[in-house]
Amino acid sequence: MNQHLSDKALFDQHKKRLKAEHRSTRYWQLLIFILFFTLWEIASRLHWIDPLIFSSPTKVGQSLIKNISSGDLWFHLRVTVLETFAGFLLGTFGGILIAFMLWNSRKLYHVLDPYLVVLNALPKVALGPIIIVALGPGYGSIITMGAIISIIVTCLVVYSAFREVDANYLKVLQSFGATKWQLFKEAVFPASLPAIISTFKVNVGLSWVGVIVGEFLVASKGLGYLIVYGFQVFNFTLVLYSLIVIAFIAALMYQAVDKLEKWLLKKI
Repeated sequence: MNQHLSDKALFDQHKKRLKAEHRSTRYWQLLIFILFFTLWEIASRLHWIDPLIFSSPTKVGQSLIKNISSGDLWFHLRVTVLETFAGFLLGTFGGILIAFMLWNSRKLYHVLDPYLVVLNALPKVALGPIIIVALGPGYGSIITMGAIISIIVTCLVVYSAFREVDANYLKVLQSFGATKWQLFKEAVFPASLPAIISTFKVNVGLSWVGVIVGEFLVASKGLGYLIVYGFQVFNFTLVLYSLIVIAFIAALMYQAVDKLEKWLLKKI
């Protein structure tokens, strides 16, 4: 009984320590956030930096309020978020599907391996003009840009995770007559789930990069278009306002994937 109470007390202390560490982390994150924008505002007002080029948090905030009130922010944000989400899904699940095909056929892997390596090394952004000419200046080309920038990375990372599953698990299942699909479903995929979720986190950023570059090249709406338009009219407040919105939405997507990871890992 005393041993049970002692263990419970130690566990409670551990939980309190974790909560204290979490609060401390949040405190420092908030402090860095406030200091960054405070120093930015001071530097702009005292002309330590060029206020025309670097603007200021006050001007960016005024632009944000203005665009929220007029509805312009929601219009451009909706376009970019939908394109990014579509590119993220295509790139991520397309990469997982290709990785499964390579795992399922060693011969296919050996045939495609050098091409995958070359494609991974190739700067995908350089394919933008070709994709736009092939698919036309519309949503399709922008979503494709968001997908291709992550699909090869996803394929290579997930395939490596599939191959690293302990062979002893597979031999046990094979001894009971498991088919290759059953091997994948019961052992390979669950064991590779942490690596797959990790690619989700990476692909959030990659999808944003692909979509914004696509909007740079061809869009007439979206946050990428606003950045290009801001450069063209020398309105750097609009550029920074768009970048801050992108950073905020990308952070929300990353946090959503992080929550998904924790939920899935609990289910394993």
